[in-house]
Amino acid sequence: MNLQENISLELLNTFHIAAKARYYSLIKDAHMLQLLLKHPFIQNLPKLILGGGSNILFVKDFEGWVIQMALEGIQQVEEDSNHILLRVGAGVSWHQLVVYCVNKEYAGIENLSLIPGTVGAAPIQNIGAYGVEFSEVFESLEALEISTGIIKKFKKDDCAFGYRDSIFKSSLQGQYIILYVTLRLSRQLTFHTSYGVIQEVLAAMQVKELSIQAISDAVIHIRQQKLPDPTLIGNAGSFFKNPVIEQHLANRLKNEYPNLPSYPQADGQIKLPAAWLIEQCGWKGYRHGAVGVHPHQALILVNYGGASGQAIYQLAQEIQQSVAKKFGINLVPEVNIIN
Repeated sequence: MNLQENISLELLNTFHIAAKARYYSLIKDAHMLQLLLKHPFIQNLPKLILGGGSNILFVKDFEGWVIQMALEGIQQVEEDSNHILLRVGAGVSWHQLVVYCVNKEYAGIENLSLIPGTVGAAPIQNIGAYGVEFSEVFESLEALEISTGIIKKFKKDDCAFGYRDSIFKSSLQGQYIILYVTLRLSRQLTFHTSYGVIQEVLAAMQVKELSIQAISDAVIHIRQQKLPDPTLIGNAGSFFKNPVIEQHLANRLKNEYPNLPSYPQADGQIKLPAAWLIEQCGWKGYRHGAVGVHPHQALILVNYGGASGQAIYQLAQEIQQSVAKKFGINLVPEVNIIN
């Protein structure tokens, strides 16, 4: 049975927390997973699905079964003059997929360049960046129901996608394991350059003719400038979601803080940048021992080396408390906290 015991997870999470898994399996095909799930011993264990470990904080050891998904493959399943459908294994690196699509001139995910993690995690989180969300290119996924071992197909309407959210983070959390994701990419090149500083970077790069390669290069440049490399400094990217609040609350805060950036949403609510709120509370660049807040991006909590998950979690709670006290806003972690 492909079941290892007392495995260190330090190299399997981008925070580099030295937690251990009581049991661990690397899953390379769906049939292997189905067989393991039928085993009586395994059926009663707490289960944790792990992709690239880029959106998780281990506050303590995991006293159950860590399942690391490593299903590979990028398969073209359908195409016409306007679109192409790709079926991708859950274990494929997300950025590897973006590079593949950019090289083939399949448009739609170039703005999501350099996001860490795997394809299997993308629909759970509904990842997004620079004006584009994963759900915009999502076609369907195949997921294994843990309780029955049956593989079910989910279409877009089944997934209840929201801002950094899906049904797999709410009513179906912990019930399914994603195996394959099918994306609908475009052959018609539509460029998304209005978000953030993409246009400024494209100009600085002296791009004469816009392309998805140029947009991908610009996004990579921006991310490398503002975000720490997790291979050098332990982190999980943005730790908190950007809060979305009612218009009347945004108006009150704007009166008190005229420089507060705000972004109207389609439903009439207002999205605020969590990084700005955190920075106003004095946390940007904070460091205590091995834990801290990155000096260039207040949304990123970092492990400078040897920090415990508990220490990072405590820092996150202190940040939440200070933002709530100053602005009356409760920041919600984007990172999956295992405690």
